[in-house]
Amino acid sequence: MDYVTSLIRDIPDFPKPGVTFKDITPVLADSQALKTLVDALAEPYKDQGISKVAGIEARGFTLATPVADRLGAGFIPMRKPGKLPWKTVREDYSLEYGADALEIHTDAAEPGERILIVDDVIATGGTAAAAVRLLRGVNADVVGFSVFIELVFLDGVSKLNGVPVNALVRYD
Repeated sequence: MDYVTSLIRDIPDFPKPGVTFKDITPVLADSQALKTLVDALAEPYKDQGISKVAGIEARGFTLATPVADRLGAGFIPMRKPGKLPWKTVREDYSLEYGADALEIHTDAAEPGERILIVDDVIATGGTAAAAVRLLRGVNADVVGFSVFIELVFLDGVSKLNGVPVNALVRYD
């Protein structure tokens, strides 16, 4: 993972002044780094009976789809409002700089299905917590949250209501 983390680049003052964005696109562009990353996100869940992997728009899609493949599971896209073509359920949430929402199709998960959520970063936890609430709202069993980067100093994990988190890189 040292090589993978060496590819993360800091973008100062993005998306607003005072924020340092952790850009993972160099990791995604490197085939060996991407393989290492996907394997590490999937590994803790390989024997946990995961039936579907949910990816949070947009960078979460990039990671969740190959993780689902590694686990022999299906994929659930968690999208911004109005992007899914069929009947949806919605979860609104607050961000540090505004409000947003996530949607999934009403038939994305069956009650009791074991779901893993995958994303690139957990920061303040607003989006991640909304993803958990959305899946629990359709009676899915959220088994874990596997994430590339955790910004520990923002304490987003505390908002996940006990969902176990597998964070590969942690910034204090």
